[in-house]
Amino acid sequence: MKELLLYLFEHRTLSRERAKEALLAIGEGKYNEHELSAFMSVFLMRNITLEEMAGFKDALLELCVKINFGATQSIDIVGTGGDGRNTFNISTITCFIVAAAGQPVTKHGSFGSSSVSGASNFMSALGYQFKTDPSLLANELAETNLCFLHAPIFHPALKTVAPIRKNLRVRTVFNLLGPLVNPAEPAFQMIGAYNIEIVRMYNYLLQSENRKYAIVHSMDGYDEVSLTSEVKVVSHKEEKMISPSAFSSVAVNHASLFGGESVEQAAKIGYAILMGEGTQQQNAVVIANAALALMTAERYNDLPTALEAAADALHSGKVKQTMNRLIQLQSKL
Repeated sequence: MKELLLYLFEHRTLSRERAKEALLAIGEGKYNEHELSAFMSVFLMRNITLEEMAGFKDALLELCVKINFGATQSIDIVGTGGDGRNTFNISTITCFIVAAAGQPVTKHGSFGSSSVSGASNFMSALGYQFKTDPSLLANELAETNLCFLHAPIFHPALKTVAPIRKNLRVRTVFNLLGPLVNPAEPAFQMIGAYNIEIVRMYNYLLQSENRKYAIVHSMDGYDEVSLTSEVKVVSHKEEKMISPSAFSSVAVNHASLFGGESVEQAAKIGYAILMGEGTQQQNAVVIANAALALMTAERYNDLPTALEAAADALHSGKVKQTMNRLIQLQSKL
């Protein structure tokens, strides 16, 4: 690691192959926590390159616990995190809406490292049990259109990194890698990015792999459709800006997206939304994100129809039923 760190400290960047080798070595436990902290700090002081991102992704997919859902055409909906906004669990709640609307979702996520509550915190609070058993996960997907892949157990190679990320409490390179290393390798991806540069990087990378995707960035800094500003959407088909009014007539401000000051508060907020008891602003935001996800998965070709389907799933109680059924399945384990 000393040689690698000295190389990086000279403001040099890694080739795809060398980046892959570095992550493979981390996965093999070759470095101590101080070396790992220094390594991660490099990418806090400068932007990661496309070659480095691709190499790190290659290594993590090679090391991960593989899972295959056959012909199921699923989607993952995930943000990079690290936007510093402390919103409620928008992407995770969106997954429930999309699933309730009929689109299979293989959600990949972890505990919050730079936020109060990550996807895994929220799912655990609901009563979801993390697992890698393919038959159990496949059954959840068949029964509810949704299963959750807890990143730490699918990426055991990163166990040495997890406590360092937690202690740093800031965005690291692993925030950027998370959306790219879903072990189910879903057919569709909707990724939220916290700045335009990351949008471009994801676009180049996913485009080169011929993936079907949408990358979203609210222009005031959120890594999702926040309805507090215009949102930039870059997909495998097109690039466009969408105004909040195209999604909803509800006025949304930053305060209405607040996610609480603890995991417990975040869980309470998210649970209320899933139960159909969210505020107008909260509902508008998750419906907007769900509509874009349904379009990304090619369920609908136009935004108004996708919005109508997402709203119906939430307001008709289908989302509540999906959540309850998913939790019922946990009680049988």
